[in-house]
Amino acid sequence: MKTWDDVYECAKKRCTICRCCKICDGRACRGETPGPGGKGSGSSFVRNADMLKQVFIKLDTIASNEGIDTTTDFFGHQVALPVYAAPISGIKQNYGADMSDLEYTKELVEGCNLVNTVAFTGDGMYDDMFKNPLRILEENDGFGVPTIKPWLFDNMKWRIELANDTKVLAIASDIDASGLTNLRNSVTPVGFKNVDDLKEIKAMIQVPLILKGILSVEGALKAIEAGADGIIVSNHGGRVLDDCPSGIEMLEEIVAAVDGRVKIYVDGGFRSGNDVFKALALGADGVLIGRPISQAVIGGGAQGVQIYMNKIKLELKEAMAMSGCKQIQDITRDKVIVKM
Repeated sequence: MKTWDDVYECAKKRCTICRCCKICDGRACRGETPGPGGKGSGSSFVRNADMLKQVFIKLDTIASNEGIDTTTDFFGHQVALPVYAAPISGIKQNYGADMSDLEYTKELVEGCNLVNTVAFTGDGMYDDMFKNPLRILEENDGFGVPTIKPWLFDNMKWRIELANDTKVLAIASDIDASGLTNLRNSVTPVGFKNVDDLKEIKAMIQVPLILKGILSVEGALKAIEAGADGIIVSNHGGRVLDDCPSGIEMLEEIVAAVDGRVKIYVDGGFRSGNDVFKALALGADGVLIGRPISQAVIGGGAQGVQIYMNKIKLELKEAMAMSGCKQIQDITRDKVIVKM
């Protein structure tokens, strides 16, 4: 495979649930959960894509002629670009691809390593849905971020201990998964976590803690109080709450309130290097991408991830060049116009 079109066409053939829409905006799969869609009316997924289109990049090509550098820092580790693979599990259930979560994670992590960026790995109600991805990270010197769902305490504890032993880069928890009905009633139930609960969890973790599913200033301030080192502004791909705002809508307000105290990442509907540029201009330290990277793995394995990430990197470099930015830190608020 040589191009993203090659990978995409192969993914479309291998997925029997996800339609692999050319424009992946949640409209065709409204309410399809389990599956790739958004919850209820699907409005939250659709809003992720729509609101990104309300941010515009300013053109400014009167600039110096040096090259463009997309490298950035991820908790003390230099990576090639501020774009990371979002945690995904349930590949057969949600995409209809004949691929186990273990096979998926192996290709995902290898692909991210090929382009020197970081994969967030998934978790699920059965123990192996966490242990198997973690084993892949162990085989790759811990270079990745395992995600732990907000299980009841004992099931979080042993996962944290295993992740600590693996010496991963950081540990994430998608705390908004506490509201997923199928997980609340599963063999390994999730539960809501208050600030004191999160402080107890943080005390067990030997690496940075990233809390995923922050979508308000109030939530961000609670995350800081709990001791988080990073947050991911996210509505879980529109899959946990109907009629809620998108990550890009809430990002700038949260960035202002946090005022540099933690790293801020964002996800939800990001599909291009231009989209990444917009998030960085509004204050994000990086972007997580989910569905297209899942399609990249399904369609082309590690090579598919490499092709997709290189596509995003090229698009980001082009956006930077056309807006007068030479390094990631040059992408500032004055480089975009917001019409939301």
